[in-house]
Amino acid sequence: MTTPPPLTRVLETVLYARDLEAAEHFYGGILGLSVHARRPGQFVFFRLPDMMLLLFHPDVSRRGRGLPPHGSEGPGHVCFAVAEGDLERWQAHLQAHGVAVEHRQRWPSGHWSLYVRDPAGNSVEFAPPAIWGLPPLPSSPTYPQDDMPP
Repeated sequence: MTTPPPLTRVLETVLYARDLEAAEHFYGGILGLSVHARRPGQFVFFRLPDMMLLLFHPDVSRRGRGLPPHGSEGPGHVCFAVAEGDLERWQAHLQAHGVAVEHRQRWPSGHWSLYVRDPAGNSVEFAPPAIWGLPPLPSSPTYPQDDMPP
């Protein structure tokens, strides 16, 4: 029997949305993610520093054109790692853009996270890595003109 090399991180996370324009506005316009690629009606991909967030139209991705078919029904989940000191700023920023905070969770470790819904109904969490015992992230600098960077 062979032993595989270790896996060290997740490269891509996939969510599904039928209204890709609304999803692009949410993830790009409100959350500030950079669009890497888009094909209207099929997908929009966002680049983060060390991973990709891929949003596919579920009906199109199930057809599999050239790639193995995939898709799901119902809400998915993604969690963005943020510094614990930035959670209040994220909450204020989201609410200023009309995004309701669905839930705030205090974890047994004493750390907390917040949950919202994207336009497709996916659960989007913002949490410090410490909820999993991972090293913390530094807080972002404060911007005097706005509660979040452009």
